[in-house]
Amino acid sequence: MKQYLDLCKLVLKKGLRKPNRTGVDTIGIQGAMMQFDLEEGFPAVTTKKLYWKSCFAEMLGFLRGYHSAQQFRTLGCKVWDANANENEQWLTSGARKGRDDLGRIYGVQARDWSGPWGKVDQLRQVVDDLTRGIDNRREIVTHWNPGELCEMALPPCHLLYQFGIHGHRLNLSMYQRSCDMPLGVPFNIAGYAWLLSVIARVTGLTPGTFTHFLHDVHVYVNQVPLLKEQIKRKPHKLPKLVIAPAVHTLEDLETWVAPDCFELKHYKHDGAIAYPFTV
Repeated sequence: MKQYLDLCKLVLKKGLRKPNRTGVDTIGIQGAMMQFDLEEGFPAVTTKKLYWKSCFAEMLGFLRGYHSAQQFRTLGCKVWDANANENEQWLTSGARKGRDDLGRIYGVQARDWSGPWGKVDQLRQVVDDLTRGIDNRREIVTHWNPGELCEMALPPCHLLYQFGIHGHRLNLSMYQRSCDMPLGVPFNIAGYAWLLSVIARVTGLTPGTFTHFLHDVHVYVNQVPLLKEQIKRKPHKLPKLVIAPAVHTLEDLETWVAPDCFELKHYKHDGAIAYPFTV
């Protein structure tokens, strides 16, 4: 995870201070890329503790099209509680349908995208193509639905991903518009490496490279002292993701699969860091 630490250092060195909607300023740059070959290990941050079970649970919820914080909590993931019940803009939104409601966020768009011609299950179409060995440069899932941004507790930060077949390897690229380096980005790296791994499993391919494109790359000013301490730490060897042998299909992931079906073996890390979370 040296790439991640190097990018954190670059943000602190060259970033500009800017205000934003939260009221807590950020220091950031615009435009960056990281690339992780999963043959070299699973890209979990090791200079602090990554709560990977919660991360995988969140991605499993996205894959299932979850739309409420309560649904995520059933998988052991509480990261959406604040956006559902503390985000003032969403609390007063006419689109909100009650406590824990998140609206038409990430997974809803992936599995139930709404357009003028009806509903589209983007992920199902992509998995069907990849299973048949089809890669027409259109194996894309987008979470960014301009007509429904007002119906989301939070507009998607990681807004688009694309798969591609290269020999026997399945590769994945993801574009992220807003990138909280201390808190969000380690979750996003691990989450999309997980997604690449499980879609490779269900399509009969080998997990290849995850390429992460980042636009607004930032750290909140109240996170800076802790980040400076983290980047002094030396990375450990990357762990290995183990998926339960019984997981074979997208339907398995949609129904009975639980976060316990995934394990990060040999995950050695430094202590947790309590970064402040800005809603």
